[in-house]
Amino acid sequence: MSSEPSSTDHPSLLHASRRTKSHAAFARAQKLIPGGVNSPARAFGAVGGEPVFFREATGQWLTDIDGNRYLDYIGSWGPMILGHRHPRVVAAVEGALAHGTSYGAPTEAETELAEAIVQAVPSIEKVRMVSSGTEAAMSGVRLARGFTGRERIIKFAGNYHGHADSLLVSAGSSAATLGVPNSPGVTAGTAKDTLVLPYNSPDALEAAFAKDGDTIAAVLMEPVVGNMGLVIPTDEFLQAARRLTHQHGAVLLFDEVMTGFRLAYGGAQERLGVTPDLTTLGKIVGGGLPLGAYGGRADIMDHILPAGKVFQAGTLSGNPLAVAAGAATLAQLRDEPPYQHLEKIGSQLEAGCRKAAADHGLPVWIARCGSMMTVFFQQGPEPIEVIDWDTASQSDADAYARFFWGMLDRGSYMPCSQYEALFLSATHTEDDIANTVAAVDEVFASMRS
Repeated sequence: MSSEPSSTDHPSLLHASRRTKSHAAFARAQKLIPGGVNSPARAFGAVGGEPVFFREATGQWLTDIDGNRYLDYIGSWGPMILGHRHPRVVAAVEGALAHGTSYGAPTEAETELAEAIVQAVPSIEKVRMVSSGTEAAMSGVRLARGFTGRERIIKFAGNYHGHADSLLVSAGSSAATLGVPNSPGVTAGTAKDTLVLPYNSPDALEAAFAKDGDTIAAVLMEPVVGNMGLVIPTDEFLQAARRLTHQHGAVLLFDEVMTGFRLAYGGAQERLGVTPDLTTLGKIVGGGLPLGAYGGRADIMDHILPAGKVFQAGTLSGNPLAVAAGAATLAQLRDEPPYQHLEKIGSQLEAGCRKAAADHGLPVWIARCGSMMTVFFQQGPEPIEVIDWDTASQSDADAYARFFWGMLDRGSYMPCSQYEALFLSATHTEDDIANTVAAVDEVFASMRS
């Protein structure tokens, strides 16, 4: 393990000439991998240029294959809330690895992780392990349909729930970034039972249930959105979703793949005080390894095979290495909660960005919830509040691209899309944030010149 750099160790400017090995690596990858990346979120299509290739990470730092170091503000798109290579997580994975990598049979460790999840998340009485957030969302929707005997689901424009066919309709995240929210290969028949409504609109929910309430199996939503940039729900909207699903016998399904264990130990539902019927988890629950989960009320979960008839299976579900990493991460979050620190540095970053924007007259809308934040660049002259996909999509993507590259060249690795949230980790320090704010001020000044 390399030594951890100090807060001032990163260079002031890292121009393209300092990333020649990344350029060569990308050229090689493009010959073998579609687009040169294994997930669109890693491509730089929204900001131009070529992605950076990394070789290692420690704490809040990333090191690319050219040896450049960056403060990490994506944290593997959310999982690394403890920072990279936390000693407790590393030791747990090493301990599991010493016994084997996969059995295709039950282990006690799976039950122990399930106990930790049930104790943490208010809505979960029983839980099933899977291998990704996409798989969790797909399985949760199937379970809701099987439980209710209904076919239709409601989702919200700009919410991303993985790349299952029926959910890749008006999706956010990289689907929105690349301009293909309705993906080729998704048939009309698959998508016909997905009703898309505007986020933060209680009236739209009321109208949908008034018209089709007896056919709706579930309302699927990000309780705090991270996939069209960060968008915070209104209490009226959340309460309408809870009330209407209860009244009409539908399932309220929270996608907490991003927000689970991040916005609070019990997730967004603990922070917001709204309890869904089912919840999907990913990212943090696997401690940086491939693991997802879905869980909720016992009477619903008992419809899953073999207890019930709703089919879901997976050879690597509950993989011992991923379970070990997830259990160690949750134990650390429980034993030494970082949430007060994350709130403090999140507030520091938000305030610094707001001041820099005001000082340089840039029209930006800044949204933050705990350790997640997005700076929405807008056309101006005054910023508009971002409350849904319609308002988010008015952002100035070209301005964001200038911001991204300016920050990258100053040693901060920000999300490579206007429509992704940034993530803070417990290892970020107040000095790190101060240095980042200074870089933001420099970049904002250059954008006005």
